[in-house]
Amino acid sequence: MAKVQIIGAPFSTYVRVCRIVAEEKVIDYDLVAVAPHTPAVDAVHPLGKIPVMRHGDLELFESRAIVGYLDRVFPGPRMIPEDPVAAAKVEEWVSLVNTALDDVLIRKYAVLYLFAKDGGPDRARIDAILPKVEKALGLIAAAVAENGYLVGDGFTYADANIAPILHYLAKLPESGAMIEASGALKAAMAAHAARPSVAKTVP
Repeated sequence: MAKVQIIGAPFSTYVRVCRIVAEEKVIDYDLVAVAPHTPAVDAVHPLGKIPVMRHGDLELFESRAIVGYLDRVFPGPRMIPEDPVAAAKVEEWVSLVNTALDDVLIRKYAVLYLFAKDGGPDRARIDAILPKVEKALGLIAAAVAENGYLVGDGFTYADANIAPILHYLAKLPESGAMIEASGALKAAMAAHAARPSVAKTVP
């Protein structure tokens, strides 16, 4: 069987999600480390976004499609459970993160630090978004409070999908303090960070 290629920059949260899933399922894959809008990406994704994937003649774009394919085609632990209720709960969290929480936590908050210009982070924009950051982290903390997982009693695609975002947030002043103050979220993050799949894919 042809080897899977996961194509995209290692720092991308969604590239890392696909890699975490591949590692959890012990898939032999190659990471092709390229930026968005480069020829290797543009050849697959109509908008030039990462990640994209090649497996033999198959080309896929969007992390949700890639994860779904890897989970169904390859053996190993199911990242989206077989049980329909548990699967729906995983999809619920993945959708919430991809459509709303990522926008707040990464696109409108973390990027102000990660891609700050010469004058430093835009303090006014950071202060304006902090209530939404606190609310988003509160939702995640409440969900993992029972046993450290977003869904059920084991590590699923829902956890893999949020782990790369939380990795960056733990390093930033305000969100890092919020995580430190939340025992449940801090403990869940520590447990997930110790997983070989998560540790091996740190950018």
